Amino acid sequence: MSKAPQEGDSALKSSPEPSNHEELKDGERKVIMESGEKEEVMNEISDNSDSDSDDEAQQNLQLQSLEAGLTANPYNYDSHLQYIKLLRKMGDVEKLRAAREAMSELFPLSPAMWQEWIKDELSLNTDSQDSSSVIVKLYERAVFDYMSVSLWCDYVNFVQEFDPIVRQCSPAGISKARDLFEGALTAAGLHVAEGSKIWEAYRQYEQAILLTIDETDTQAKEKQVQRIRGLFHRQLSVPLADMSSTFTDYKTWEEEQGSVQDPNVVSAYQKALEMYNARGHFEEHVTRLDSPDSERLQHYLSYLKFEETSGTPARVQVLYERAITDFPISPDLWLGYTRYMDKTLKVGSVVSNIYFRATKNCPWVGELWVRYLLSMERSHASEKELAEVFEKSLRCTFSTLDEYLDLFLTRIDGLRRRMASTGEEDQLEYTKIREVFQQASDYLSPQLKNTEGLLHLHAYWARLEAKLGKDITVARGVWENFLKICGSMLEAWKSYIAMEVELGHINEARSIYRRCYSKRFSGTGSEDICHSWLRFEREFGKLEDFDQALQKVTPRLEQLRLFRMQQESNSIEENENSRRKNAHDKRKLGSDISKEQTPAKRPRGVDRVAEKTHVENKHHGRNSSQETKLEDVNSRNNKSDDNLPPKESKTYSDQCTAFISNLHVKANYEHVRNFFSDVGGVVAIRILNDNFTGKSRGLAYVDFLDDEHLAAGLAKNKQKLLGKRLSILRSDPKRGKMKSSAPKSLKEHADAPDHSSRKGSMSKETGDTSKVSDVKDEGISSRKPRKNTFAMPRNVKLHGVAANRSKTEEDDEKPKSNDEFRKMFIH
Repeated sequence: MSKAPQEGDSALKSSPEPSNHEELKDGERKVIMESGEKEEVMNEISDNSDSDSDDEAQQNLQLQSLEAGLTANPYNYDSHLQYIKLLRKMGDVEKLRAAREAMSELFPLSPAMWQEWIKDELSLNTDSQDSSSVIVKLYERAVFDYMSVSLWCDYVNFVQEFDPIVRQCSPAGISKARDLFEGALTAAGLHVAEGSKIWEAYRQYEQAILLTIDETDTQAKEKQVQRIRGLFHRQLSVPLADMSSTFTDYKTWEEEQGSVQDPNVVSAYQKALEMYNARGHFEEHVTRLDSPDSERLQHYLSYLKFEETSGTPARVQVLYERAITDFPISPDLWLGYTRYMDKTLKVGSVVSNIYFRATKNCPWVGELWVRYLLSMERSHASEKELAEVFEKSLRCTFSTLDEYLDLFLTRIDGLRRRMASTGEEDQLEYTKIREVFQQASDYLSPQLKNTEGLLHLHAYWARLEAKLGKDITVARGVWENFLKICGSMLEAWKSYIAMEVELGHINEARSIYRRCYSKRFSGTGSEDICHSWLRFEREFGKLEDFDQALQKVTPRLEQLRLFRMQQESNSIEENENSRRKNAHDKRKLGSDISKEQTPAKRPRGVDRVAEKTHVENKHHGRNSSQETKLEDVNSRNNKSDDNLPPKESKTYSDQCTAFISNLHVKANYEHVRNFFSDVGGVVAIRILNDNFTGKSRGLAYVDFLDDEHLAAGLAKNKQKLLGKRLSILRSDPKRGKMKSSAPKSLKEHADAPDHSSRKGSMSKETGDTSKVSDVKDEGISSRKPRKNTFAMPRNVKLHGVAANRSKTEEDDEKPKSNDEFRKMFIH
């Protein structure tokens, strides 16, 4: 149940009108006195009471839901607003105050929210001194979050009305009020559009003091007149809106004092008027509330650029404050504001306060937190304060992991500088550095694997362990742990070796070279580490050490040379295949276009024969492409290996090749190479792709250096790669060569005996010339069965048929003499 409203709680209600229940209470007596129908009135009161109870129950359910949501996610801005609105409607003062405090801890409150809060507190508190101090503190917090001229005016008006010493116009009270006005002018007096409100309030206060001075005290009165004239002079020196009206007030005031206009004031007014005219078009754009937010923001940025080049730092700061009041969650504005203040203002505490507000408005911008820590360090903040800000920043969510890395490194830099500057070499201080390093490594290692940023972090860590921590064992442990995560990075091994060399540990550096020279690195890293080892031995080792390194490195470099040659050969082959495929596609496109044209005056039957032949050849090409690819690849590889020594080519091309099936379609050369990395000796890898789709067929060949490596590779049969269990067998080139790449129908056609020779043998053996004539009459059909060539002219060459004719058959197509024709007709 909500707390019963106290005196003044009506201001917390969203609807100040009396409820229906209260109206019935007032009218209850009238009804009873006039008609005596007491029972009817009581029933109506009961119905309204039930309705109020239902509303209250629904509000309690909504309140519990919001409280549970804020407990789960306290950074939900909209939930905070709904929670405060509901509590204000229910009139629960204590919960409302606590809710506002909780939201103010996490988010800056808008000027409207502060004014509402202060208004509610004014309705709850009396005129006691304690109540007045509570309101003053709220005003101080309100003007800190955002610049608001209306808030400053409310603040000074409240102090003048409720502060006893200010209200009495005592010297202390006058001094207090003037300090408050000066603070308001510093914060918002240069606000071009609204700053004149504060100036006018200040002048009115000073003019009221002038009226309290005794006429006989001419000295005090003259001093106060000069103070007011000085305020006019200061205001008219600032480019503000409605300056002409202020200048008119000044002339009227001077006439009332019986004085002439001060030439200095007139000159300052003319200069300020020119400045205002130069900014008039900017002011028109940024104060137009009906414009889209994106346009207004761009106008603010243009305005700021103009002020930074031609204005004063104070005017630039006020303009930034105006911009962030209108666009509080714009990272560009806060980043530009803090950069400008870092460059122009040297007061560390003031800049730190701006960073504090920036991180409350844009907590997701990592750069603001980094520069906040640096600003606090410049202002000599305590270690406790720095640690609190750092821990708060880690609870935020940044857009990139590099922002987290930069934040960790900034914190470590600060601890290192603090440790070096104070001369504190105690273990406790360095323990803080180690804790931050460990925290950074645990958080970033899974996401930044094999990156330069993670390498830099661990290199920095290992160096500080050796230099500041004085523990080389821990430093080596840092590198060993990093190599477990990023062992494929060449720079990681080189940095580890460089640390050992820097510390003078030559033997330890040599042992690292022995561990990594045989590893495979990206690019030319494998060759680089081998050459680096030789340079290391030249500079630091003995002759025996150099000879041992050379003995290990030489075969490794030769193996890498052969591998590079194979890669270059494969690259050339791929380019050639691509060129041939493009040429084939162009020819195919041309043939398709020609087919679409209507054949004119073709002999009947030719179309059917050509079409059927083309369909069969097309079907044959699809079926044979998968079978011929392997043979073509082997033949091309054998051709490309002609440049290598004959012995080596024979060793791994014909005898030391493994055939892999059931390969994942997404597996590439790097996956296969890594799969056999523990075996070693891999010379070449060939993954077979589909001719039409270009996708992997799940088949591959792997060439090994010798039989020993091949046997080790075959031992990995049935092991999984990318979740699929591989089938690894020894390749048999002889069996592969026995298989033809052509379909069976074409093989039978190629192996068929020559029909023309059969004609001659039949005629000689049997002497039956009728059979010979039968063969002649069959024409082309005798050479290619199931082809209809009836009444086909002799000079027509069929697609796919002419290429298979023998020389004897071509001779039959030659024109015959008259005697030959007579013999044919006689027989």
